[in-house]
Amino acid sequence: MRKSEVIAAESVACLNKALCHLKDIWEEIGIPEDQRLERTNVVKNHIKGLLDMMIAEEESLRKRLMTSIDMCHKELSKLCSELQLPPFQEERSSTVLQQEKDLRTHVEMMLKEKNQRMQALKALTEQDQDLCDLLCSQTFSISVNSVPSLEQLDNFRQHVSCLTAEKERRHNEFVTLKKKIILCMDDLDQLPETSFEKDVVCEDEESFCLSKENIDSLKVLLHQLESRKAENEQVCGSYREKIQELWERLQIPQEERDAISEHMTLSKKRNMEALLAEVQRLEELKLKNMQNVTEAIRKEIAVLWDRCFFSADQRQAFVPYYVDDFSEELLSLHDAENVRLKRYYEDHKELFEGVHKWDESWRLFIELEEKAKDPSRFTNRGGNLLKEEKQRADLVKGLPKLEKKLKAEIEQWEQEQNREFLVNGQKFMQFVTDQWETYRQEKEREKQERQLKKSKQTEEDMVYGTVVRTPTKRRFLGSTTPCKARKGNAVRTPGHSKPPHQGLQERNKENICHLTGGGAGMMKVPASPQRNFSINSVASTYSEFQRDLSKSSKSKHVPEILNSTIIQL
Repeated sequence: MRKSEVIAAESVACLNKALCHLKDIWEEIGIPEDQRLERTNVVKNHIKGLLDMMIAEEESLRKRLMTSIDMCHKELSKLCSELQLPPFQEERSSTVLQQEKDLRTHVEMMLKEKNQRMQALKALTEQDQDLCDLLCSQTFSISVNSVPSLEQLDNFRQHVSCLTAEKERRHNEFVTLKKKIILCMDDLDQLPETSFEKDVVCEDEESFCLSKENIDSLKVLLHQLESRKAENEQVCGSYREKIQELWERLQIPQEERDAISEHMTLSKKRNMEALLAEVQRLEELKLKNMQNVTEAIRKEIAVLWDRCFFSADQRQAFVPYYVDDFSEELLSLHDAENVRLKRYYEDHKELFEGVHKWDESWRLFIELEEKAKDPSRFTNRGGNLLKEEKQRADLVKGLPKLEKKLKAEIEQWEQEQNREFLVNGQKFMQFVTDQWETYRQEKEREKQERQLKKSKQTEEDMVYGTVVRTPTKRRFLGSTTPCKARKGNAVRTPGHSKPPHQGLQERNKENICHLTGGGAGMMKVPASPQRNFSINSVASTYSEFQRDLSKSSKSKHVPEILNSTIIQL
């Protein structure tokens, strides 16, 4: 039995006991029956009223609970719809009170979830609005009056995060552009003029609208300023070039040049104005010194002619160069020709430099060939002979390679320009061929001269005899002890008292080997062996001379002549 039932039974027992007690009191007092009945009815009515009141209160409680349950059901259904959750599945409770409590708890939880979402939506909406106002972009599409779903909130957060990153990027770009714009304006000595320029330069960075249009406008403004700056630098550069040119032509003293040295580096407005004033001053001075300036330009033109390998006909084609009636018109013609030649040289600079390289290599090759003919080069003590021979060998290998490379470049140039590439009035490869042909002819001429000289020398030796002298000691030949010959009485040739011809003795100084002999004949004493460094070396000359002597010794007249020769060491 429940405790409540036990207490109810006890309540009934107490009521019966109380009624019995009243009855005993009434009997003891002697209250009549009708009054007992009346008094009993009063007790009953009082108890009944009290119980009815209690029952009514409990009934009211039951109704409130049922009403609350109904309201909770409705609220839960609405909240599930607003929160975009599945319908609420109620767990059946044992009592109404527990059911109401469970439903009310779920309602409170869902209301809290709704409030949190709405607060998050409000905060994101405010951030989105601020960012969109700053970036001039569209706000996130979402209703601010309905409860957002969790997915919508996540998307909204990502949207705001992207806008924040874009704001940071644009702000950094704006700061970078602003700095460059301020520097350009400073270089141009320019102040902000338009309202946009003032907003950029003067206003606070945080208040500037970072719209895509404004960023693009910043880029356009910077490009305009940089273009203007580049134009100023180009103009100042042309002024400086003109000033340097006029300084050199007019021989301007250094102190006058130093007066505007501060303007020769920067390109601001004041620098450009100072440079322009200097150009105008020099131009006026140039007109006063017309002849000197014209002659200075002619020197420059002559240098450019040489660099461009102009022929005599090409040089004479510029008639004003040879006019002595100096005037402003003549000076202008020279200026124009100078500019044209400079442009022509710069347009084909690489090709001209290649030709210059070949020309310098060719001159060095010819110079080394000339040195190879000089017998005195064997007396050098610094190793120059080996260096020259190695240099000459490198040139012999390098010149054909360079010619081949230039030939290909010139052919390409002629195809592109649709005209011939001339060097000194003729095609370059023909010019190269002529140089080699001239070199070959010179070598052939020298060879014939040597052969003629040897023949003449042989004839003179056969007629007058030969006096052989010991050559000068040469350390590089590898012999440290000079050759020695036996001393003997001089033998005279019968019928001849004339000593050997002095010129013949001098000619034989170039021989490397020594000749020695007695009265019975002639004996060769070879000098220390050495390397042939050149086709025109002295050793080669002596070998040919020795062969000629060997051939001549077979003649019946030679022994008499050779035996009559006074041999000296």
